[in-house]
Parts: sequence; C-alpha cells; structure tokens
Amino acid sequence: MNAAFPRLVEQFELGLDAPICLTWELTYACNLTCAHCLSSSGRRDPRELTTEQCEAVIDELQRMQVFYVNIGGGEPTIRPDFWHLVEYATAHDVGVKFSTNGVRLTPERARWLAGSDYVDVQISLDGATAEVNDRVRGPGSFDTAITALRNLREAGFSDAKISVVCTRENIPQLDEFKAIADAYGATLRLTRLRPSGRGADVWDELHPLPEQQRELYDWLVAHGEGVLTGDSFFHLAAFGPADGSGALPGLNLCGAGRVVCLIDPIGDVYACPFAIHSEFLAGNVTEPGGFAGVWRTSELFADLRAPQTGGACSQCQFFDSCRGGCMAAKFFTGLPLDGPDPECVQGYGEHALAGPRTIPAASQDHSRRNATRNQPVLLQLRTREEALATPAAPPVSACAENPLAGFVPSPAQLEGAAR
Repeated sequence: MNAAFPRLVEQFELGLDAPICLTWELTYACNLTCAHCLSSSGRRDPRELTTEQCEAVIDELQRMQVFYVNIGGGEPTIRPDFWHLVEYATAHDVGVKFSTNGVRLTPERARWLAGSDYVDVQISLDGATAEVNDRVRGPGSFDTAITALRNLREAGFSDAKISVVCTRENIPQLDEFKAIADAYGATLRLTRLRPSGRGADVWDELHPLPEQQRELYDWLVAHGEGVLTGDSFFHLAAFGPADGSGALPGLNLCGAGRVVCLIDPIGDVYACPFAIHSEFLAGNVTEPGGFAGVWRTSELFADLRAPQTGGACSQCQFFDSCRGGCMAAKFFTGLPLDGPDPECVQGYGEHALAGPRTIPAASQDHSRRNATRNQPVLLQLRTREEALATPAAPPVSACAENPLAGFVPSPAQLEGAAR
C-alpha cells in the first residue's frame, strides 16, 4: 500500500478533526433505574446545560461539520426542551439519533417524527420477552418499548433501531430480537455490556459466558450486514483467523478520543461513552475554545491518539484482529489499559481477572436514593460496595435456575406490573 495513503484504521487511530460518532447525554433524569445503566442515571443534575448553551454547542458542531449526534441520557425526552433541541439541530445540518425507553413516544409524537428529516430513533430493549427485559430494566418497560415501536410503525416512521445490550440472559434470544425488529420494520442493534456505572454492580452476573461469546460471534457472522454493532464487539474478532479476516462489520477499533467521545449533561467531555469517569475527562464545552478546543487540544485525547504499544497484547498473534479490546471494560474491572480485555476470547482476560487488581470507585452516581415501583429485580442483588468488599467472592444470584426465582414482589411492584 502506498505510504502516502495509510489504511483507514490507521487514520482513525491518529484522530480526526471532528468526531465521527459524538454521544451527547442531555440529562441524567430517567423514569427507569436500569440495573446496567452506564451513567447511573435517575436524578437530574441541577447544573445541566441550559437551552441556550445546548444551542451554542449545536452551532459549534455545525461549524465542525459533525454529521450527526447520538443523544441519550438518562431519558432525553424528559428534558422539557428536548424536541426543540432536535429541531434546532436538524435545522443546523446536524442529524440526530436519539435513544429512548419509549416513554414519551406517543402516537402524536411518532407522527411528528415520521415527518422529520435527519432524525433516527433507537428504542432500548434488553429482553425479547417481558420476563428477561423487565428484570434488568424494570416492570412495565418491555410493554412501553413495544408500544413505542408500534406507534412508530403505525405512523409510517421507517427503520427505527432496537438497541439491545447483550447479556448472558438474552443471548439465547437473538433470533427472537431479530424477529421483533422485522415485525416492526426496524433494524436490530446489538451492543456490549460494559462494567461501568451501575453496570459494574451486575457485570459478574450478566456479562456473557465464554461459550455465549462464541455463540454471539457465530450469530453476527451469519447475519452480516443486517445487524448493527458499531464498535461493540471487536474483541470477538479473535475467534477468526489471526490475519484479522474474522473481523465483524464495524469499526473494530477502540475509537475513544480518536473518532468518538461523549458530552455529558453539564458539558463535560469524556473520551468514550462507556468511560464516564474522572480518569477520562478531557474538558468542558463551556471553557474557552468550546467543544472544538477540547477535541483538538486535550492532552488526554493527544495521549490516546499517540502510537500505542499494545502492551502484553501486542505479543498475541490475534492483536491485529482485536486491537487489545475495550479500554472501558479493562479500566472498570481493574485491569491495565495495555493488558487483555476481561472478555478476551483467547482466555487471557480470565487469567488477568484472577490476579491482583484494584477496581476503581465510581466517580459519580445519579441513581435515585429511594427505590421506585419501576425498580428492576436485579438491583436487589449485590451492590458495588459489597463487590468491592469481597472481590474474590463468586457472584450471588437469586435466580440461577429461574429469572424470577425467590422474588416476592412488593404491593407497589404488583401495582406497577398491572399497569
């Protein structure tokens, strides 16, 4: 290959003038309390960017020629100015893809979306049945998501996305997820469970088992371009040949600070949507220079874009396939960033997890202080503090045989399920 024209992946590793994939969490407020929430959402941060500040960020993204932004939360539709900001972004040539649990996607709003340009909708669903989904996302959340999908289909909205976080409980449902997507004229998007936010509390219980990692890889290979994965599963590429030909569709590279980043509700910029932690904080959009200044001059981003040695993983014959795996997954399980991914399919992560490690404490938590009727069953199990106090203890599950074994619902939860 001509040295003047490096491979696209090499260009990505050195960083770009603007992010390809920018995630913007507009609020940490949420009507749910999902067990694996990356940002530990629930309560609104009173320091949220104002409408005017959000508009200024959108203006800057337009000048940077950012093609589109992924809006999330929390539940972004809870913000009173959410729909205004969607309109403002699309009017300024910034497309919007927003993730929602569907709570505000009424038939009227679905019709509005069907008539909007440059807006994509992603509905979160973590079980193909209510039993599996609601254990993680809370009672009634499956019905809410399906209702939102139905409203979008009936309004004529084309190609909504169904976003699934893959867990050991829903890997057996991959075909069922695809059937749901097909039934609603949607596209299935699978993402990886990361041990960050509240996900750190349940990662031991929920992350796919080794044999399920292989099942997932084989299923993704079989379904090719029909399922979206983003950069979630490049660690699985080592199931294929060492020359990298087993790579799945997608980036197949950790893009943190290179082609992706995250803006949080108060304007802080993090290297990765899965690494909301002070260790990966690059700056704030309200500082002089704005978002562009953070993206182009941050010392953290400069370090991430510098040539990487790959550490111990560079000696592995599969390094060119998996690139060492996910930075966030390593960090939040207490593994070195230049070491193996905790779910390394060659087994090196398992050995690393068995050795000495220090699991970092969460740098922020927006979870509700009191349980609600929408509380998922899973959060009644081990807490993060218990996990840190006994890191060597095996995960304790009240549902090893049945997802609802041993669960006695409270009157409030029964009332919520009836609704």
